[in-house]
Amino acid sequence: MELFKQIPLYRFLALCNESGMEKSILDCGAGGDTPPLSLFANYGYSTYGTEMNVEQMNRANQFAAERGQNLNIHQGDMRQLAINDESMSFVYSYNSIFHMKKQDVKEAINELKRVLKPGGLLFVNFLTLKDFRVGDGVDLGEHQYEQIEDDELVIHSYYDYDEADSMFSDMELIYKEDRVLERKFEGEWIRQGFIDYIYKK
Repeated sequence: MELFKQIPLYRFLALCNESGMEKSILDCGAGGDTPPLSLFANYGYSTYGTEMNVEQMNRANQFAAERGQNLNIHQGDMRQLAINDESMSFVYSYNSIFHMKKQDVKEAINELKRVLKPGGLLFVNFLTLKDFRVGDGVDLGEHQYEQIEDDELVIHSYYDYDEADSMFSDMELIYKEDRVLERKFEGEWIRQGFIDYIYKK
C-alpha cells in the first residue's frame, strides 16, 4: 500500500478507525500532488474535499484517477462550506488553514466544527513562532505576514503555543503536539514549527 508523507495524519487515521463512527471524512485544503484523502479512501472512507486553488484541485483529482479513486474534491472555500450541519464523522485541515489571516482562520474553524457530527474528530495544524519564516515579508500585524512561496504571494499566520486553544473551547482535546522539524530544502537547512491538534466534538 502507498505511503504518504503527511505523517501526522496516520495518527488521526488510527483514532478515526478506533472511534466506531461511520467512515465519512472531509479534507479542507484537499489539493496537491499527493492528496492524503487517498490514504483514507484506501481504508474504506467516503471522502470529500474542498480546495480553493483549481490547479491544486486538478492535481489531486488526477492522482486519484490514476489509482481508480474518486475522492470527491471540489473547488470551494473552507470559510463557507457547502456541506450540511453535523454531516461528517471526521474533518481535517493539514498544512492549509494557516494560509490566511487569523480572522479568516476563526471563520474556517467554525465551519469545520459546524459540519462535524457530535462525537466526531477534528484534526488541524498551525504554524508556530518557532518557524524559520517568522518575520519575513510584509508584516500584517499579530504574526501575520505576506510571503513568497513557490513564486506566489501568500499569507502565513503564525501562532504561539496556547493562542489557538480558545477556538476549540467547546470541544474535548484528544491530542496536542508542538513540533519543530529541521530539513534540507533547496540545499538549505530550514526549521519549521507546527502545532497539531486533534479534538472531539
